Amino acid sequence: MKLVWSPDAASKAYIDTVKSCENIKESGVAELLSAMAAGWNTKLIVEAWTHGGPITTSIGLAIAARHTCARHVCIVPDERSRLAYVKAMYDVVGWVSEVIVRQAEEVMGELKGVDFLVVDCTSKDFARVLRFARFSNKGAVLAFKNAFQRSTSGLRWQGQGVLDRGTRVVRSVFLPVGQGLDIVHVGSTSGSGSGESMNKNHSRWIKHVDQKSGEEHFFRGKF
Repeated sequence: MKLVWSPDAASKAYIDTVKSCENIKESGVAELLSAMAAGWNTKLIVEAWTHGGPITTSIGLAIAARHTCARHVCIVPDERSRLAYVKAMYDVVGWVSEVIVRQAEEVMGELKGVDFLVVDCTSKDFARVLRFARFSNKGAVLAFKNAFQRSTSGLRWQGQGVLDRGTRVVRSVFLPVGQGLDIVHVGSTSGSGSGESMNKNHSRWIKHVDQKSGEEHFFRGKF
């Protein structure tokens, strides 16, 4: 088993996220991550959020989870953040995903089969969150927001202690969207040939329009 790309699911989630976030003046990271999470047909989507942070990424991930019937978990550090998150989600999309009130690195070891993980590079504990993550056997997509604010781009992911040594990175790419996105694709553990078969998937293109500058960006659908 491995992650399989669905351009139809990606486009539907992208459009729904654009519609939901049209009144929120933030970068288009949410739309792109929503399309990726839905396009890879992910089943366990995990993110962390704190009070005062932007809510659009959470909206996009929640929409993607609806399209793929996935479990969407948001980890918050305290009750204040939980209340703010629940209110913001209800105000925009009318529902709220699963919320866990604890430190993110404590929860990651208990969530088995994560296949889409969003981490903020500005978080001081982001490396610990990754080391405790238990990824799906079919592979996972890791998205690192605010990459411009931290020199994660170009890291040798296993060699720098960011990912466990047994984690097989199929590919990684930096995208100049929002404050920068580092995308890492972790391969399946079902066999040595899985990485090769993933590389043979047909490429798809995603069009992303920066809401502030109006610039158009085109990205391949398999990262």
